[in-house]
Amino acid sequence: MRFLLTFCILVSIAFAEAPRVVPEIVDSIPHEKTHFTQGLFFDGKELIETTGLYGQSGLYRRTLDGKILDSARLEDKYFGEGSIAVGDDIFYLTWKSKKAFIYSRKPFTKKGEFSIPTEGWGLTYWKSALLMSNGTSELLQLSLGGFYVVGVIPVTDGGRPVKLLNELEIVGDTLYANIWQTGAIAVISLPSGKVIRYLDLSRKVAEIQRKHPDVDVLNGIAYDGKNLWITGKNWPWIYRLSF
Repeated sequence: MRFLLTFCILVSIAFAEAPRVVPEIVDSIPHEKTHFTQGLFFDGKELIETTGLYGQSGLYRRTLDGKILDSARLEDKYFGEGSIAVGDDIFYLTWKSKKAFIYSRKPFTKKGEFSIPTEGWGLTYWKSALLMSNGTSELLQLSLGGFYVVGVIPVTDGGRPVKLLNELEIVGDTLYANIWQTGAIAVISLPSGKVIRYLDLSRKVAEIQRKHPDVDVLNGIAYDGKNLWITGKNWPWIYRLSF
């Protein structure tokens, strides 16, 4: 079943109209192989990462050389997903619980929680609202005031919906989104939702999977103000890209 799903996704991307770009990997830093990466973003010169799996989901602040400066764990009944910092808060999604948590940015202290209307996958912040993916081709805009849906952005390529959008990273009005179970990152123009290109990391993913058969999919995109950094679930490295 997993093979069939992956095959269908790859076929749909193969017929995409937007061009593919193969990024150059120019640097790498260590990544904890125990971390099932769901969210990744920079906070100054430090990385914030959220992880998934029941009983293993957590929030981490780390240096580029891998030193953990702060951490917090979710209860075992929650499967953690994407996250983003806004002001003094960090918002952290869960997968199927239709719930998200609010933590203080420094130090990590749980401040509250709120309901989300669907599964939570990826999260970022754009135009004064949280922007959330849920595995479909639609991005939900959630208000910071009441966390209700204030807008929906359909993501398309050549008029076709681009499904299984996962971890998100915003750079201006350009959104980078992992496409689950692929080596592709969709580069999306907002607010139109049109895919303008794909970053093709399939060769790197295949190389890592050959060397480390226990790793999972590409997931995790962070922007340091100049470059994108990417990683995957249980990957041993985080890579800096140039393209």
